[in-house]
Amino acid sequence: MLYEGTGRNGQSTLRQVELESGHVLRSFSLSPDYFGEGITIWEDRIVQLTWKSGQGFVYDKETFELLDTFRYPTEGWGITHDGVRLIMSDGTSTLHFWDPDTFEEVGSVEVYGDLGPVARLNELEYVEGLVYANVWQTDFIAIIDPDTGEVTAWIDLLGLLEPEDLVEPVDVLNGIAYDADGERLFVTGKLWPKVFEIELISPTGAPTPVTCR
Repeated sequence: MLYEGTGRNGQSTLRQVELESGHVLRSFSLSPDYFGEGITIWEDRIVQLTWKSGQGFVYDKETFELLDTFRYPTEGWGITHDGVRLIMSDGTSTLHFWDPDTFEEVGSVEVYGDLGPVARLNELEYVEGLVYANVWQTDFIAIIDPDTGEVTAWIDLLGLLEPEDLVEPVDVLNGIAYDADGERLFVTGKLWPKVFEIELISPTGAPTPVTCR
């Protein structure tokens, strides 16, 4: 199953979804005042950000009971963790590191590639020591070394949706999930009709760039 956060004021939810069918097993609706953004699972809790309100929520993973709230000074875009710290994005080129119990910032790193800072960092996922970050309004995911901020590779997802997938309105790529036990990587987007399991390949044999199939 997947845990999913959805957005838009009046439509924002926290959901538990059956992977194979897309059936929603459990759902919690946010107040219409909030535009839901990234979520991450920390131990037995789910942490959820909101976009512009500076408000975060903490839920019981099994029941979706609201356990706590917290504040932060930036916009909220994506969130993940490395087993020690929460890692969040705010739409800039900065990744912020938080204490998972107090939500206080304990560090940050500027993300950069060959052409300089990489801004609009959105959805995040921590995968085997690296941070995968979708760059908003693009078909690319940056693979980032969280210690240095260096983009070590790019995932090119251009053309992932087929023409038949575009019958209904679809928006930007902004979903990444990783099954560590099965070593499976999933991506999707806002209003996308499908979730894709992808395998990373490097056509040239070089470490960068990478694409998917």
